[in-house]
Amino acid sequence: MAILIFIIIHWYASLFFQSLFHHRYAAHGVFTMSKGWEKVFHVCCFITQGSSYISAYTYGLMHRLHHAHTDTPEDPHSPDNTPNVFTMMWQTRNNYYSLFLDDSHIDSKYKKGLPEWKEFDKIAHNYFTRIAWLGIYILIYSLLVTEWWQFIFLPITLAISPLQGVAVNWWAHRFGYENFKMNNTSKNILPFDFLFWGEAYHNNHHKHPTRPNNATKWFEWDMGYNAMRVMEKLSIIKIKR
Repeated sequence: MAILIFIIIHWYASLFFQSLFHHRYAAHGVFTMSKGWEKVFHVCCFITQGSSYISAYTYGLMHRLHHAHTDTPEDPHSPDNTPNVFTMMWQTRNNYYSLFLDDSHIDSKYKKGLPEWKEFDKIAHNYFTRIAWLGIYILIYSLLVTEWWQFIFLPITLAISPLQGVAVNWWAHRFGYENFKMNNTSKNILPFDFLFWGEAYHNNHHKHPTRPNNATKWFEWDMGYNAMRVMEKLSIIKIKR
């Protein structure tokens, strides 16, 4: 069905930019790019994330705090701090907006090198724009659905970015396997990551947070890293080795 194809494309496109730009570039700096390409990625994040657009600066800052304080009360998105996945999502949302509106209480070492485009965020990151995206998504669904019940997928489209975030940050601290014994609950979700652009290897990532390739075992495959290799060949980015 057409709406299912749209949802699948939306999932992989939005997660691609969240994984590579927000996570690997903003939070961990595993590759470099020009300021021009940085702005292109900002715009692509806005197009693919739509109503759930996330500031790369704020995401990077929050995720750095997650690595610095994993599974402690200071962790901005740890399952250990909340009783269930829904309260974790709400706590993550509150911590994110707290940082987005005022990061003055955060040590400057966590802000170093974060990509920032305040003028663009003023347009992309407000309720009027999110409401406009709601209208766009309703129009898209109206054109693609063949049965009324297919509109039940609309909330997934509206909240795709936080759903992708919680899929990794909750699931990968609750269920999975470990390649490395850590002083935190990080785990690898899938042996072969066909779903999360390599973000499923969360235990590997916590062991080597600045390593471009999250895969470590022979059977693991990091789709995001291979996409980065292609972008490097195209002179879009330069992977740090």
